[in-house]
Amino acid sequence: MGTVHGTELKVLREDEWDRWYDTLYRGFGARRACAEERERDRAVTEFDRSLAAWDAAEIVGTAGAFSFRMTVPGGSAVPAAGVTMVSVAATHRRRGVLTSMMRRQLDDVRALGEPLAVLTASEPAIYGRFGYGAAAFRLRVEVDTSRVTLALPAGTEEVRLRYAEPADVLDACEAVYAALVPRRPGMLARQPGWERVPLTDPERDRDGATPLQCVVAERDGEITGYARFRTRTGWSERGADGTVRLADLAGLDPVTEAALWRFLCGIDLMTTLSVPSLPVDAALPHLVSDIRRCGPRLGDDAYVRLVDVGAALAARTYQAPVDVVFEVEDAFCFWNAGRWRLTGDAKGASCKRTADAAELALSVRELGSAYLGGVSLLSLASAGRVRELRPGALTEASVAFGSPLAPWLPHGF
Repeated sequence: MGTVHGTELKVLREDEWDRWYDTLYRGFGARRACAEERERDRAVTEFDRSLAAWDAAEIVGTAGAFSFRMTVPGGSAVPAAGVTMVSVAATHRRRGVLTSMMRRQLDDVRALGEPLAVLTASEPAIYGRFGYGAAAFRLRVEVDTSRVTLALPAGTEEVRLRYAEPADVLDACEAVYAALVPRRPGMLARQPGWERVPLTDPERDRDGATPLQCVVAERDGEITGYARFRTRTGWSERGADGTVRLADLAGLDPVTEAALWRFLCGIDLMTTLSVPSLPVDAALPHLVSDIRRCGPRLGDDAYVRLVDVGAALAARTYQAPVDVVFEVEDAFCFWNAGRWRLTGDAKGASCKRTADAAELALSVRELGSAYLGGVSLLSLASAGRVRELRPGALTEASVAFGSPLAPWLPHGF
């Protein structure tokens, strides 16, 4: 519990959830959630990790966290607090309510021994001051399937595709997803209950599209991939002009993935494939005949905060040997501030306090951006956000922090 400018911060009780949830939706300017959405969100709410800011009998602020495990470079699944459902009532802005919730939340994350916190930001400018750095990005494409062809790898014809009810093949699809989680930084291991979240399909959010559909891919009798999507018919003076809206796609191997892309690009009466999120190093841009007719757009996605610098940096591996002393600035989580010596390679790492001279100086926000290997320390230095104190230290550390695969957050939360 805590009090700030007349508001009191408390852990959410189950009988307060509906009021808390309605406050959240109002804070985002959104219409009231339908019954299916409310049931889904209540089912995954971790009440002991959810905070409500009260002004007398009114809830004026909300914040929550999920107990995730996130893949980091090297393949380890590291405990990470998934910060979520953060809002402040418009009547209580600029009173320190958000800061108090962030303060309490990060203290709790530290007490639970989670070295990382991660979020997706509705307003990116807000979270930098709390130490979160943009660490993973997504690629959005709108493929003009009437003009674009695909160059498919050998073996694609061997993949069998079939329609299936999404719920009927949920376990098989989750097995595919789980097999992919250790391969790419930023991916989240599904917690109990989260496997059903992708199947949420409220009619009002379809915007005229069909209910959720699913196609599974099989090789040698085993399901090796899936695509979940909706279709929306459309017509113009030139004829059919429909859109395929991808929800999610996963394949265990390149030919499975290629077969799924070919299917989505070839559905009758559809001329556009809308893909809201891909890794920035995804295969699709290299399969298409004309990337310009895919309208690629880059967007920010996961923001990472190192709650325990030593534990977080020791939890991942490094693609080249590194031995460097960081001078870390962290005004919000004071326990991280100071000098840390990181030594590591592809086999493991150690990060401990040191009195040795600093070789690189940066804030915890820059460490968060670089942590998953998708943002280079060199690029941050070019923006004046990392200072090199020993010649050569910046290049050494930047190369070591990289990842062979770009980080990607597979779904929001």
